[in-house]
Amino acid sequence: MAVLITESCINCDACIEECPATAIVSADESPLSGGEYTYVKPEKCIECVDSAVPKCADVCPTEGCIVWDMPYTEAYNDHFIDSDDYVIRVHKKKGILSPEVTPRPFRENISIADRTNRVSVGETLQLYIP
Repeated sequence: MAVLITESCINCDACIEECPATAIVSADESPLSGGEYTYVKPEKCIECVDSAVPKCADVCPTEGCIVWDMPYTEAYNDHFIDSDDYVIRVHKKKGILSPEVTPRPFRENISIADRTNRVSVGETLQLYIP
């Protein structure tokens, strides 16, 4: 995964339709207890690695609302499993769809420091797009 929608979300839901991985749901469908804003399912997010920018951030009208998070890979399994920011889906046959079970593609050019600091996707991509 690598993007997280923050509390600055205005729940316009513009990002939901744009997500090619169907990883984004409205606040009403958020698995978080008391979810108040649009939610990204980390076990589905692909960071739109095949596009110039993540499609959710491209359509979001709220600057800084969508930020980088850690890659959804085995190395960051504990980050996602032990987090208050996420509820990882449980599959009937595969069990919890943790990064160890279902790692996702991610943008390798985004630094771990930017991910740790949850830097805005829009701010960071300005540095990486020619």
